[in-house]
Amino acid sequence: MSKLKVGIIGAGQIAELAHITNYLKYPDEIEITAIVDINIERAECLSKKYNIPHYFASSKEMFEALELDIISVCTPNKFHYESVMAALENNCHVFCEKPPSIEAKHALEMLELSEKKEKVLAYNFHHRHSSDVDYMMNAIENGTIGEIYYGRIRALRRRGIPGWGVFTDKALQGGGPLIDLGVHMIDIALYLMKFPKIKTVLASSYTKIGNVKNNGTLGKWNPEKYDIEDFLTAHIKFENGATVSLETSFALNIKEKATIMNVELFGTEGGMDLSAMEIYTDSNGELVDIVKLKIKEENKQEKSVRDFLDVCMGKEDALITNARQGYEIQRLVEALYKSAETGEVIEL
Repeated sequence: MSKLKVGIIGAGQIAELAHITNYLKYPDEIEITAIVDINIERAECLSKKYNIPHYFASSKEMFEALELDIISVCTPNKFHYESVMAALENNCHVFCEKPPSIEAKHALEMLELSEKKEKVLAYNFHHRHSSDVDYMMNAIENGTIGEIYYGRIRALRRRGIPGWGVFTDKALQGGGPLIDLGVHMIDIALYLMKFPKIKTVLASSYTKIGNVKNNGTLGKWNPEKYDIEDFLTAHIKFENGATVSLETSFALNIKEKATIMNVELFGTEGGMDLSAMEIYTDSNGELVDIVKLKIKEENKQEKSVRDFLDVCMGKEDALITNARQGYEIQRLVEALYKSAETGEVIEL
């Protein structure tokens, strides 16, 4: 079998640390052939650093010059749509950074084109790719939790406004902590709940810190150009009657200094806490806590890349956040922002 040829669109930090370094672990299966960035010097720098033979200032130039099998999209969120569509039109499988886009209609168009072209379109929600999530999914499928009727999602930073990149630029990112941090835990919760159909959402968002202060644990930013939310909270209701509460922040005056990334689910037979790796249930009237010993730190990014490659090679049971799931997540994010803006309950 010949090697799959990979092109990278976007030459920033995520391209290097999450995509390039992990692709290079499979030299017998893939070859990174080209890298694209509007900043040609940045593309050239990574090209030389990792011995990537071609670099370009635009994806159009790349597709005109080369025939590729896989494209990784590592651009700011606003440009995901055009990059994914171009890759699919050129008959490539696509591994796109989360979120799919900044508009649900774009995520739907990408889904439809991937199905038309019969190409894999996956999104890099790498937090799903952990043994902890596997353990919890097995517990759910074995009936340990029972019927899930309530969940709690938290993706919180006390002072974690990113001081680099475009994270505080709403036009390029589509929003703040919800679309950057919260989507990871939303993906895990929906995955564990088997993506139930969403009925309504009600959300509130607040910008009280980032537009006044200018520095935190992750660097400095310009408060005058800060137009994203610090904090968003929401209530999500599903057609099966289950509900989920959501809290996500870049800046919130909580006690914890470390980032909180957690999903808790509660069912008729037990409850689960992903971060603590604990399941709470009872046996013959006695309360029972099941604690899983946490393993050493995992490279979830590597597992995410490996699973994507496996699907591209025909292994259908490999774990990815596929195009349809990505669309459902994007629909939810869009509805949450709309509810926060209007103050109204949004029906999906």
